Amino acid sequence: MKKVIPFTTGTSTMDRKWLLPLVASSLVSLFLFMFATLSLEALSYRGNLSFARFFSAKEVDDPEMYVESKLAQHPPSREGSSPPSLAYLISGTKGDSNRMKRALQALYHPRNQYVLHLDLEAPPRERVELARYVKLEPTFLEAGNVQIIGKPNLVTYRGPTMIACTLHAAAILLRQGKHWDWFINLSASDYPLVTQDDLLHVLSNISRDLNFIEHTSDIGWKEFQRAKPIIIDPGLYMSKKSEIFWATQRRAVPNSFRLFTGSAWVALTRSFLEFCVWGWDNLPRTVLMYYTNFVSSPEGYFHTVICNAQEFRNTTVDHDLHYIAWDNPPKQHPLSLGLGHFQNMTDSGAAFARKFEKDDPVLDKIDKELLGREKDRFTPGGWCIGRSDEGRDPCAVMGDITCIKPGKGAKRFESLVLRLLTAENFRASQCATH
Repeated sequence: MKKVIPFTTGTSTMDRKWLLPLVASSLVSLFLFMFATLSLEALSYRGNLSFARFFSAKEVDDPEMYVESKLAQHPPSREGSSPPSLAYLISGTKGDSNRMKRALQALYHPRNQYVLHLDLEAPPRERVELARYVKLEPTFLEAGNVQIIGKPNLVTYRGPTMIACTLHAAAILLRQGKHWDWFINLSASDYPLVTQDDLLHVLSNISRDLNFIEHTSDIGWKEFQRAKPIIIDPGLYMSKKSEIFWATQRRAVPNSFRLFTGSAWVALTRSFLEFCVWGWDNLPRTVLMYYTNFVSSPEGYFHTVICNAQEFRNTTVDHDLHYIAWDNPPKQHPLSLGLGHFQNMTDSGAAFARKFEKDDPVLDKIDKELLGREKDRFTPGGWCIGRSDEGRDPCAVMGDITCIKPGKGAKRFESLVLRLLTAENFRASQCATH
């Protein structure tokens, strides 16, 4: 009789055959796991003690390792090449269309770009009349460099909507892709004191990386009256203009960036406006959100951005290129300029002046003695090659737009710029902290 071997006995025998390898492999795996865990903990611990033990200090501080360094590069200045070109924003409100037309004629040069913004308070009829003038002027049609914003903003005095309007115009000028070197914002109450040939001649001999912006970190009384209050601009959500709303709460001055203040009128480089509008760095957006609730934000937004941006803080010239007269002590608004201010504004060497009342006689004197401009005509320049006899307008015929013929105004403006760029004035006033 055959001997029957129970199944359980065979299974037990087989278990013993692979049990030993299983235990051995498990021990090895457990050992490897514990070794890896301890190694990672040690690495983490040592990393917390000194990150530089695993990554050299050069690698940690190397800006080339991060995306911002690649985006922040702006093209070098183009001094010494063809004359510069300027991008103007001329803004106005109800009743300002004729003043804007006159300012445009006085400021016009075919090398430049112009955006006109007649705010939402102006009636449609006034906007259409201004648009019709631009559309039917042969010189504008030939050069293609004057535009009117068709979807205007409601601009509230002392509110951030003026900054929104300025950034809107800058974005349009950047989006067009047409070349320009400096952006200049003016209102209908501003007027030039030099010809565009005078201005372009002087600017062609300086670095095109310079930003003309009057600024200071000594905000003084503005800290209590403008920085700490919280305001709401009704122009952000209402269709009718009204005074800003004041909240009962107050806020602390920010500590992640330093506040700067100055004039609302600026001449900013294209590279800096690209930085503000395209915003590869978050600083311009952060500062913009802060100034949404800031009283008279146009007097602080660009100033705070440029002086807190490492790549632009050393490009500032502490002047707004304007002649402005104030009471002593200064009040909320500057004095209205008249014939009695003519000599002082001329001697100042400034490129622009403000503010002027509508059709003030001093404007006619500026046209005649400083600009050589006749009523309802463009300020003459090297680009005007038409005949001037028999009452003809020489600017009715456009010649070489790179031909610049500076006059006496260039000497006055040049003396101002040279004074601003002297060693004792230029570096000492660049985003200085007090």
